[in-house]
Formats: sequence, C-alpha cells, structure tokens
Amino acid sequence: MIINTNNGSSTAARILAANTEQLQKSLKRLSTGSKIASVNDDAAGSAVSQKFGAEISRLGASKSNVQNLISMSQTQDSYLDSVSSALDRMSELAMLSTDATKNSDDRALYNTEFGELKEFIGSIIGKTFNGNALFGSTGENVRLDLTSSVTLNGVDLSSAITTLASGNTYGIATAASAATALTQINTSMIALLTERADVGSNLTRLEKEHSALATLRDNISAARSRIIDVDVAEESANFAKQQILVQSGTAMLAQANILPQSALRLIS
Repeated sequence: MIINTNNGSSTAARILAANTEQLQKSLKRLSTGSKIASVNDDAAGSAVSQKFGAEISRLGASKSNVQNLISMSQTQDSYLDSVSSALDRMSELAMLSTDATKNSDDRALYNTEFGELKEFIGSIIGKTFNGNALFGSTGENVRLDLTSSVTLNGVDLSSAITTLASGNTYGIATAASAATALTQINTSMIALLTERADVGSNLTRLEKEHSALATLRDNISAARSRIIDVDVAEESANFAKQQILVQSGTAMLAQANILPQSALRLIS
C-alpha cells in the first residue's frame, strides 16, 4: 500500500474530466440545436455545411430575381392586353365609319375616340418597370446560378403598333381612310398575338425555373440539416448517459481519494 502516488485517483480524475467535457458538448448541442458546436467537432462537416449555406443563399436570391422577372412579364402581358382591347375598339370604330349611311359629323365623332386610342397605344412603347424598358427586341438574361442562365424572348412592339402610333395623321374621318385603317389594325393585331405568345412562353419558362430553384434549395437545405442539426431525442439520451457517468465518476474519485487513508490504520 502506497501513499505518495494514487493511481486510482489519477485514473478516475482523467476519466471524469473526459466525461465532463462530453457532457458540456452535449449540453451545448442541445442548447444550440447544432451537432457542430465548434469546428473541431466535425471539421469537414463544418466546411461542407458552410458551402451549402452559401449555395442556399444564392438560390434564395436567384428565386427572388426570377419572381421579379415574373412580375415584369405579367406587367408586359397586362399592357399587351390593354393594347389588344384598344385595337378591338379601333377596329370596331373603323368598321362603323365605313357605313355608307354615316355623314361626316358622325365619322368625326368616331375619329375623335379613334385618335385617343391611337395615342394610348403609342404611349405603351415607352413603359418601364423599375426604370427598365418593358418592350424591346432583346430579351432579359436571367442568371440562375454560378454557371447557368437563360435568355428570355424579347417583346418588340414596333411591328405591332408603330404604324398606329408613329404620329401618322391617318384616321377614320372618311370611309376610304377607315378602310385603310382596318387593314393596318388587322396587321397590328396579328403581330400583337405573336408578342403575347412570347410573353406567355417567358412566363411559363420563369415559373418552371422558379419551381426548380425552390426544389433544389429545399433539398440542399435538407442535406445541410443532416450535417449540422442535432437529433434532440438521440442527443438527450447521450446527455443523460454523460450525466450518469459524471455523477458516478465524481463518486468514484471521492472513493479513490479515501483509499490511501487506510494506510493510517497500519501505523495507528
């Protein structure tokens, strides 16, 4: 029996310190909800989770950009719908003006409304969305992620309404001019349908891209969660285990410190 070196106490103290450290880590995991309480818990997992986190942020920004472009395309379609309604009414007025029973005063009344609608259509070309032109021959380029992008169809109204809105003085004040206007309006309507089809295809593409981005972001978030998020049920069981080990280790260390005292009995 020796007094100077208490190997049992040293071993018990070492094991208690290790269990106490594990208990503190478990407590931190449960408090933060993260399996990686510090980088040394999982260095590789920490790096991967940060990479995933950056990608999740980029995808969120990309989704926002696509949503803004959807809003822009919907605005384009709304304006084109207004132009279509105006062309319908102009066509109706022009046809009424060809009526042989109408006199010049009647046609002048039709021509006044016709002129206002022509001015309205002309104003559409210069419309903007947050300072960006809504209509032009070049489509917007949409960046989806680090390496891929798509280019939307341009929505060019020049072929559809320039003839109507270029400042030409034609109108429907006479039966002959009304007949000419009917031909021009019909040409504009056909061109307008093509542009609306382009807007519709842009919206379909953007909505599909938005859905794909949302799915990708959700899946990457799930993968990141598996790396960093703690399983509360599992970690609670580990916490209880470490608590028991610390408590029993403390008791055994106390017992180990008492053992050398037995030597006093030999010399008492």
